[in-house]
Amino acid sequence: MAAEDYYKILGVEKTSSVDDIKKAYRRLALKYHPDRNPNNKQAEEKFKKISEAYAVLSDPEKRKQYDSFGSEGFRQQYTQEDIFRNFDINEILRDLGFGGMFGQGGRRTAGYGNAGRRRGYSYQGTGDDPFGGLFTGGRRFEQEPEPGPDLEYNLSITLEESVLGAEKKLALQRDGKTDEISFKVPPGINTGKKLRLAAKGGPGVGGGPPGDLYLNVNILPHPMFARDGNDLYIERTISFSRAALGTSIEVPTIDGSVKKVKIPAGTQGNTKIRMKGYGVPRLKGSGRGDLYIKISIEVPKKLTEKQAQLVKRLAEEGL
Repeated sequence: MAAEDYYKILGVEKTSSVDDIKKAYRRLALKYHPDRNPNNKQAEEKFKKISEAYAVLSDPEKRKQYDSFGSEGFRQQYTQEDIFRNFDINEILRDLGFGGMFGQGGRRTAGYGNAGRRRGYSYQGTGDDPFGGLFTGGRRFEQEPEPGPDLEYNLSITLEESVLGAEKKLALQRDGKTDEISFKVPPGINTGKKLRLAAKGGPGVGGGPPGDLYLNVNILPHPMFARDGNDLYIERTISFSRAALGTSIEVPTIDGSVKKVKIPAGTQGNTKIRMKGYGVPRLKGSGRGDLYIKISIEVPKKLTEKQAQLVKRLAEEGL
């Protein structure tokens, strides 16, 4: 590669800071990277030049030598291998979504994007040209196995399914095909939890394993029960007379059964009566939460004449 002004290649001044030089390289690498310019010879040469310029100007010692001896003098002292020795632009290229081109310890890798997926290739050739095969295919690159991307899906389930567990099926569109996935919802799972389905994510690259599928769980509202952690809540309304004298009521449970519960005499409004062990199974550990019955006292909006007389008599008795 002929000696040229590295500052002009990157479009920076000789007084530019290292950060300015890095920013300039990022901008040009994004424009001329081979992923963006397949089979483009002009882009190939431009990418080689900006990478060489950045390799020199980003290194304080190499930059000092370059500024002292100029382009021609510098190239007389530094070979291509010298210029790229200990040079690693993986971080920049990965930030731009291209994977890496140069590896550690002299190992060179090239990253080729495909539909947004990073792909790694290990450099198998020898010689002084760090770009040999990157554009021309003249040297052999072997694609390294990489795991596929993890996928996420929002899964809405009923309250009953979250408490009792369920077997579910999910149809996902992948690579133009519909995959039907069967899985189990464990009893006790709650909103905000994730279900991990191993190896059900995106396909691996170069023989790598597939990624995982994560299901973000959301519990749908229930017309009768409310959930708080491992406890369930249900509201029941009784008349003033039943609250005052005591009574028994039938209470449904989340598993579909009905239990008779005693309401003590003198029960006040908003009283919570606990049914131990009728809540949600603990996701980790044993046992279950509780079911709480919230009691509301019904006050009639209209009274018959007879009822009004009775209430007045109760009032006279201090009730």
